[in-house]
Amino acid sequence: MMKMISLAALALCCAACGGGNKAANEQKAEEPAAPQAGQATVYFTKDISPESLVKIYKALGRTATGNVAVKISTGEAGNPNYLQPSLIKNLIDEVHGTIVECNTAYEGKRTTVEEHMKVIKEHGFLDIAKVDIMDAEGEFKIPVKDTSHIKYDIVGSHLKNYDFMINLAHFKGHPMGGLGGVLKNQSIGVASANGKANIHTAGYQEVVEGLWDHVEDQDGFLESMAAAAQGVADYFGDKILYISVLNNMTVDCDCVATPEPVYLKDMGIMASLDPVALDQACVDMVFNHASSEGDDAKPLQERINRQHGTHTIDHAEKIGLGTKKYQLVTID
Repeated sequence: MMKMISLAALALCCAACGGGNKAANEQKAEEPAAPQAGQATVYFTKDISPESLVKIYKALGRTATGNVAVKISTGEAGNPNYLQPSLIKNLIDEVHGTIVECNTAYEGKRTTVEEHMKVIKEHGFLDIAKVDIMDAEGEFKIPVKDTSHIKYDIVGSHLKNYDFMINLAHFKGHPMGGLGGVLKNQSIGVASANGKANIHTAGYQEVVEGLWDHVEDQDGFLESMAAAAQGVADYFGDKILYISVLNNMTVDCDCVATPEPVYLKDMGIMASLDPVALDQACVDMVFNHASSEGDDAKPLQERINRQHGTHTIDHAEKIGLGTKKYQLVTID
């Protein structure tokens, strides 16, 4: 059964993860109604399980075909919060997908192919699927429409090997970007190590060496993420879809080896064909959450605000990647 939830009633839907009466604000339907003009559809389930991950993928109505890349964060060594192989295995099997990643641009265990693959093995991903580090053999440039900062996006050369991408993000905070959702997973996540430098410095430099000496333009960095995400979206056209899992939501990214504790209870899974709408829906879920002892959204809200994290979403809408207006449809 699918249920349609108005955007105005989103707060009550959020409260369903921690109380509240959403039943009075839902319209039951066997099939979801078409969204209003200018709105995207975002699907939601409270159930975080392998079965629901497949179910919400199917609800999108866009079948992954050909050689399918499933873009996740494999997680820094020591970080326990990444999407677990046991959760994502069924979806990867369903689409016959390959897990894809790129090397990092910070000091850690994933800066080289050899060390990165060790972490991937330790985290159990090689037990469930093929894993491809896309910049293992080089990189190439793809165009971006918004050239106000970066002039192109630098991505791993193996991106050329894929016909379809499932952007499977773990929604959480981020030390620099404020939040990590599908826009970050598609920009920083798909960029090669040098491409990450290009985005982080808002086009100032295209090599990792000396990167952290030149990260000064926060809004430029956020806008560059939006531009790079749009470049990847344009590269795949209608051969891409977006899923976010709202669990283990610490204020830190999966790239942090020793993240801050998780204060917020798990909320569910969301999916859309519109990455802007999906990130906005995830942010709304967090900011409309009624915090309580042991289930506190305030640290994550403060991290997002401190880093101006929603500016990435705002800019992505401004440059035409998607819309922040959406209709929420629960598949529970």
